[in-house]
Amino acid sequence: MVVARELVRRLVDRGHVVDVVTTTLVDLHTPPSWRTSVATVDGARVHYLATPLRYRWMGIPPTLPWWLEHLQTPDVVHVYGFRDPVTTVTAAWCRARRIPYVFEPLGMFRARLRKVGLKRVLDSSLYRGLASGAAAIATVSEIEAADLAAAGVPRRRIGVRGNGFPDPEAMPAPTGRLRSDLGIPEGAPVVLYVGRIATGKCVEYLPDAARRLDTVHVVLAGPDDRHGTIRLVRAAQADPATVGRVHVLPHAADPPLALYPEADVFVLASSGDSFGLVAAEAAAAGTPVVVTDRAGIAGAFHQGEAVVVHDDRDAVIGAVERVLGDATLRQQLSEGGKAAARRNSWEHVTDLQEELYRAAASGAAATYDRTDGP
Repeated sequence: MVVARELVRRLVDRGHVVDVVTTTLVDLHTPPSWRTSVATVDGARVHYLATPLRYRWMGIPPTLPWWLEHLQTPDVVHVYGFRDPVTTVTAAWCRARRIPYVFEPLGMFRARLRKVGLKRVLDSSLYRGLASGAAAIATVSEIEAADLAAAGVPRRRIGVRGNGFPDPEAMPAPTGRLRSDLGIPEGAPVVLYVGRIATGKCVEYLPDAARRLDTVHVVLAGPDDRHGTIRLVRAAQADPATVGRVHVLPHAADPPLALYPEADVFVLASSGDSFGLVAAEAAAAGTPVVVTDRAGIAGAFHQGEAVVVHDDRDAVIGAVERVLGDATLRQQLSEGGKAAARRNSWEHVTDLQEELYRAAASGAAATYDRTDGP
């Protein structure tokens, strides 16, 4: 997980002792290991617990209670995610032993998409104590904070920390390889999306943009989340109006940072992302960004740093058309995206995370919000 790794590495660099407890899940297709191992990663001890059972991303490591008991007692615990056995058991263990914990729901707190009724039942019973028992809650946007407050979590315990953007100076330069590999003609606009091909991401808006703009090539890079969205993409690949102009790249385990500078515009048309780290990566690369106001990252951009539109098909397609048709706007967004990345650095986010840990460990409320940094 990008966010956890960025934070852990910086916390270790600042002198903190960090233990990470996780499952052996790698992805949705690789069987998890039944063997427990411990490794040092970026200066932290990572405990990969044997995971004989799983449902999608939910791993069930039977030895988790034993490992928690045998770790050095922490000053504070950071619980990532919601509605899974690891976070539920760990939070219950912390409450039983009066160890303060920071809960970060990772955009999962509001029940949506699949099995909403079942989620609501479980949230009011099995998972009820996870948020209410947390000393503080870390959120990545005002959208996510509002979801928690609407569920009755006191606003004073919710910290809007945000996520960091990559360093623009560390982003790769364009090579032209994407056009060469996909046979995209020189001068044909490239519209890029990176992320899960899933319900709620509104990926289907982009083939519609290719239908309206007859020279545009759409490139989608990410795994099929098996929501059925991929069928709409495949239909566009076979449609005579868009055949040869809708491309799906094989899923890669590593962040596809080299893709961003190859695109003329990056689009995150999500109807409900708590943040949207891929838009941060695109902005840091200097690629103009179009994002909906339902993606939490929209609040991290200032005027002129990204095009923020309503969660609407015509609004998204219209924004893409406007960006592709205006070279001055593209240059402004390119420079603006890099400015947003410098302001929202991972060092600044780590400062806020440390503050949240101190508040949790001392029993103080999380009364701060994300700022624009130094």
